[in-house]
Amino acid sequence: MADNYYSFRNLKFLTHELFKLSELNRFERYKEYDDEAILMALDAARQIGDRLLFPIYEEMDRKKAYYDKGTVFVHPQIKTIMRSLSAGGWIAAADDYEYEGQQMPLSLLNAGLYTFYAANANAAPYAFLTQGAANLIRTFGSEELQKTFVPKMYAGEWQGTMAMTEPQAGSSLSDLTTSATPTAEGHYKIKGQKIYISGGDHNAVDNVVHLLLARIEGEALGTRTISLFVVPKKRIENGELVSNDVNTAGIFGKMGQKGYVAATLMYGEQDDCHGYLVGEPNRGLPYMFQMMNEARIGTGLMATGTATAAYYAALQYANERSQGRPPSNKDVNLAQIPIIEHADVKRMLLFQKSVTEGSLSLLMQLSLWADIEREATGDEKEKAGQLLELLTPIAKTFPSEYGTQAVSASMQTMGGAGYCDDFPVEQYYRDIRVNAIYEGTTGIQGMDLLGRKVTAHNGKSMRLLMEEIHSTIDAAQQVEGLQAYANKMIEGVKSLHQCTMHQMQNAMNEKAEVFLSDATLYLEYFSLVTISWQLLKQAVVAQKVVNQEDKHHDFEFYKGKVYAMQYFLNYELPKTRGLHDRLMSKDTMTVDMEAAFIN
Repeated sequence: MADNYYSFRNLKFLTHELFKLSELNRFERYKEYDDEAILMALDAARQIGDRLLFPIYEEMDRKKAYYDKGTVFVHPQIKTIMRSLSAGGWIAAADDYEYEGQQMPLSLLNAGLYTFYAANANAAPYAFLTQGAANLIRTFGSEELQKTFVPKMYAGEWQGTMAMTEPQAGSSLSDLTTSATPTAEGHYKIKGQKIYISGGDHNAVDNVVHLLLARIEGEALGTRTISLFVVPKKRIENGELVSNDVNTAGIFGKMGQKGYVAATLMYGEQDDCHGYLVGEPNRGLPYMFQMMNEARIGTGLMATGTATAAYYAALQYANERSQGRPPSNKDVNLAQIPIIEHADVKRMLLFQKSVTEGSLSLLMQLSLWADIEREATGDEKEKAGQLLELLTPIAKTFPSEYGTQAVSASMQTMGGAGYCDDFPVEQYYRDIRVNAIYEGTTGIQGMDLLGRKVTAHNGKSMRLLMEEIHSTIDAAQQVEGLQAYANKMIEGVKSLHQCTMHQMQNAMNEKAEVFLSDATLYLEYFSLVTISWQLLKQAVVAQKVVNQEDKHHDFEFYKGKVYAMQYFLNYELPKTRGLHDRLMSKDTMTVDMEAAFIN
């Protein structure tokens, strides 16, 4: 069933041939993860996807989550899925053996997570949001907090959330008003409201544990005075779960992901909501950024999984649906041909294939760097950390934005059938759109990339990335059939460097509004070059197989990899020329124009 929603073969290519995850067993923490163990984990993920997740994907949309008299009801299988992912070791996978974890490399865990999201991005997020919240407690929380909350979260019995957004303070966290008042008993009294809280409440778990940002009473406004608290829906008193004055006011009616709850939560309406400080006061935002950065990678994986599933639905349809004849032969007596034989359909499918496979490759690359940063030392650790930091905005945004375009192309490939709910693509189209909003909108990611990441470490991160890309270019130049595409990459990197230097001059000479006004365009420009690099990196491995005198038994797979790269560098990378012209322009119309003129 897996080929209905993702390619197990492609995942094996990335883990075993391109990134060679088994080489991580040079680190003591990952010594158990050889090729066989990695393959077993990937197969276990596939079985969960096939058996539990994919079969109810469409049903979760049609029998959506709902709120009734203070209770949020979700699909009854969510409880089973949460427990099954726990029993399979996936929720605690990255943690230490002594905490019931598997010390699994993040790169392998995220390969599994991608599988689950491709199978069902309405169900799997409940478990992996819980994983992120539990990891935050494990990293910064006291021993008491860890013992109280983490085991139940790892067991899939308690949901974890990230509670940041407020009605008056969406992404502007400096304006949040949720308060925390110290008490003599050691806990804090929490009072406030949070909105759009994913997994914020539902009946598939016994408790919900909110990782909540609030400002301790008396602290000044701003982001540097925000603290992080564990705020459970139910607290433990005398060994029993009792109400903690956390109430659900309702859930949002969303365009998509109708099986995945987004709740409005009220804290402390009866002045009896207990919160437990995580770590030190006023360190909440730095702590939360651990979960946010993990969630940005997770959002990229969710978007990639969804777009991949749509691609395979469209690919199956294009192979089965016959219509029309070649333009050069209009003989109506001839049999119609499968639409996949039409050039424009091939183009749309290649767009989907290159976007999804390029996105997944980048996400696996970043996950590998995260593993190396965790375990390596010295220059290797520093390099991996800086590259991970630099490319996280792209890993979140490109799969979300271009993934949405890819699903649109899936629908277009299927014509009217794609627009109807007889097929899942219309649901994928609705479901994927939110990923460009999750964990910071595209505009925020653009400002983060241009305003912070590119200039970080005195530009060293950018130099390290250029070295990585040029290493791939050098390798491609040595492979017959790739030299022309290596040259295209050289031009793309050269133009990006020129544009980046121009932006840095703007940063020094112009006010911030001008410097950051087109940050979203810069993010797209940077993304197209980065994905081109990842696809070329895959093609270096694949073209070597294609060039063999005897055809490999997977020849079509490897040739498809090469075509995906060729398509992207011929069709998508040239789009950077228009972006380059815009970003090099001195025109500042969006800054200068008065808002009243948009009418």
